[in-house]
Amino acid sequence: MIEFKLPLSHVHPQLHTQNEHIDIPKFHIFCRFQYSMFGSILTIGAMIGAITSGRIADVIGRKGAMRMSAAFCIIGWLSIYITKGVFLLDVGRVFTGYGIGVFSYVVPVFIAEISPKNLRGGLTTANQLMIVIGASVAFLMGTVVTWRTLALTGLLPCIILLVGLSFIPESPRWLAKVGRQKEFEAALQRLRGRDADVSHESAEIQDYIEDIEHLPKAKMVDLLQRKYIRPLIIGVGLMVCQQFGGINGIGFYASETFALAGLSGKVGTVAWASIQVPITILGAILMDKSGRRPLMMVSATGTFLGCSLAGISFYLKTHQMLLDWVPLLALVGVLIYIAAFSIGTGPVPWVIMSEIFPINVKGVAGSLVTLVNWFGAWAVSYTFNFLISWNASGTFFLYSGVCAMTVLFVAKMVPETKGRTLEEIQASINA
Repeated sequence: MIEFKLPLSHVHPQLHTQNEHIDIPKFHIFCRFQYSMFGSILTIGAMIGAITSGRIADVIGRKGAMRMSAAFCIIGWLSIYITKGVFLLDVGRVFTGYGIGVFSYVVPVFIAEISPKNLRGGLTTANQLMIVIGASVAFLMGTVVTWRTLALTGLLPCIILLVGLSFIPESPRWLAKVGRQKEFEAALQRLRGRDADVSHESAEIQDYIEDIEHLPKAKMVDLLQRKYIRPLIIGVGLMVCQQFGGINGIGFYASETFALAGLSGKVGTVAWASIQVPITILGAILMDKSGRRPLMMVSATGTFLGCSLAGISFYLKTHQMLLDWVPLLALVGVLIYIAAFSIGTGPVPWVIMSEIFPINVKGVAGSLVTLVNWFGAWAVSYTFNFLISWNASGTFFLYSGVCAMTVLFVAKMVPETKGRTLEEIQASINA
């Protein structure tokens, strides 16, 4: 390879130093490193948020944790909007990542704790639907507005959330856990309706809280006790399967992947954004009809097929075979992947995570599971750019292998939680 030497100021004005030159190949590696770091640094903030999310939600409540997270996101988006250099960009990404990390635990738990058992799956999946709608809108807006304007729009949902939290009750189960009896009864009645009879549900929650009241305050090491091992394996295993199937790499670098396959990055991104929302709505409808396990297994099979098709397309391109088919195969493969992911692999792990842990360990267990999820998100989003430049087909075949293992893991380890109260689910797992 020919090595050109240029003044740093010709490459980037902020890199100018007198009499200093760089090697172009090394500079390309540096740029790839910076690009991957910016793409993945949000997940580092999210990992920190995940570590603290359970304890924060236990101490200041589910609503308090969401208010705090919204404040972090607002600071993060403002930092990105006003930045004039790399530092504030990275700071903004870390702050928004921290807020998202806390949200990713607290929101599914809050929804699960306030929902009737027959609607819990669909309502928890609605959280994933809102995430998908937000991502799709951001993808589409990113094709027509500047990145600063896009950052400014991130403030809107945070402000709406802060206002909206004033009009909704706190989690009754959390209120019962911290001994706020009157507020517990009022919140439960408000959630179920003024004329609803909540006596049976109230008694069931109270009995469960009393059963665990004598237990000591849970620590991370307590999760290694025999009675918590199975839910811990299920929660961690589902998050590993979700993230190491490649979603954050494929999602963060969607336009680059389409361009590498010979497609217009903008066309591919619009197609990606357009398919997510209707498929996620379908998943929300099916969550409480088909059940969690069948939906997850069908979804993982679909992501396996999508990754395999994308891997085949890049294999054909590398070996100069059937080149006219390469862009179509890549597009179809990625769209099948995102459709299958959106219907099950995306929402189901969060639904099950919010259901399987007893309330006395829900904070520490949820923090650990959410941490594993965001660590996987960081690992995949950081390495994807390097892996696909090294071996594009091998990258997708690697992800397809993880998707295949997901089917086996769900079939062997994951219980069906549809139509059961949280207390019934935990009793059945312990049994």
